[in-house]
Amino acid sequence: MPKLEGVGLGLRRELLAPLQHGGHDIDFIEVAPENWIPFGGALQRQFADVATQFPLICHGLSLSIAGPDPLDLQFLAQLKQFFRQHQVQLYSEHLSYCSGQGHLYDLMPVPFCRQAIDYLVPRIRQVQDVLEQELVLENISYYATPESTMTELEFLTEVLDRANCGLLLDVNNIYVNSINHGYDASAFLRALPTKRIRYGHVAGHLKQSADLLIDTHGSAVTDPVWALLAEAYRCHGVFPTLLERDFNLPPLTELLTELAQIRQLQQANALGQGTG
Repeated sequence: MPKLEGVGLGLRRELLAPLQHGGHDIDFIEVAPENWIPFGGALQRQFADVATQFPLICHGLSLSIAGPDPLDLQFLAQLKQFFRQHQVQLYSEHLSYCSGQGHLYDLMPVPFCRQAIDYLVPRIRQVQDVLEQELVLENISYYATPESTMTELEFLTEVLDRANCGLLLDVNNIYVNSINHGYDASAFLRALPTKRIRYGHVAGHLKQSADLLIDTHGSAVTDPVWALLAEAYRCHGVFPTLLERDFNLPPLTELLTELAQIRQLQQANALGQGTG
């Protein structure tokens, strides 16, 4: 498979028709496999048509890697089949949980502590063994830190190292968490392990108040997040980056404008690396 690079867009059902026509400056698309595995018929044919035009990666919603229940091996088998069918290049998930004797329909925070790491590492390794590919984990936004004895940064870097897995660097989540929990976003970003970064996310958020941001993926990317993305490229090198927009979808032309802004930052920093 070709190396993943450039700029990507999260695929929503509303984008199927416009993307089928092609000709857009998009290097890859990302889908939640749970949203497409159950479907057949015309919708599946539309999806397959789009998936053949772009390199495809998956960003899951329901693995619940930190959840209390055993991993769903039947679900993992479905994922593995879907990845092979559509030549999926990369699979990412959230470093969180979303189930416990039933689905919670939200991403719940994990305590930042050694006990949680000891629980997570064998589960991550089991997923990687079953799928026969790397699991890439995203730094999530969170609004509480229950029973934590470590910082988010300490926790994240130890999980990545011990489980030997990849990082989906969500720049918006770093910014949102830095405001909500009062830490230095730049310092957090710089301390992340470059060798673990597989790709990045940027998205919009809602400013509820001066010290409370809500990670919504429902609006345009803000200036501070653009600035943090540029800093990420300067610090870690240019990595593939995807625009997330889950609702309040504007016309595709507006999304393409934001993708062009990502590409401009990538090109500017690639030049900087080349001349530095």
